[in-house]
Amino acid sequence: MSSLLKESDLCHENAVVWLESPDELDYVRQALDKTPRRRGKPRYERDGRMVGYTELDAQAEADPDSGLQLRRVFFLLPHDRDAAPDGPYHEGAPGEAVDPRTIEPRRVGDKTPRSQRGPAAIAATNN
Repeated sequence: MSSLLKESDLCHENAVVWLESPDELDYVRQALDKTPRRRGKPRYERDGRMVGYTELDAQAEADPDSGLQLRRVFFLLPHDRDAAPDGPYHEGAPGEAVDPRTIEPRRVGDKTPRSQRGPAAIAATNN
């Protein structure tokens, strides 16, 4: 599991929507964003690109102060491995990165040898 999100943060998710095939990506970054709606594509205001997001069930309550919903978004930055294979994440991965093939509604996702690629990840799979 990612050390940055807890499954209790995701208890109202009912769908993961991919904008790009997760099969082609070694990892995705994930974060909780505040959005005005439970469903539909949320606004994206980071560098890079959004590759997916979650939708919430009807029981998800908005924050009482802001009126916004917390939803998970999946994204990649310009220096991530898919766009810069020889860049800073040639080996290893950012802290919030997980293997997109392990993501499901209400489940954070896992760090795998594929997502963490490098000597440490390879050594772990050989043991």
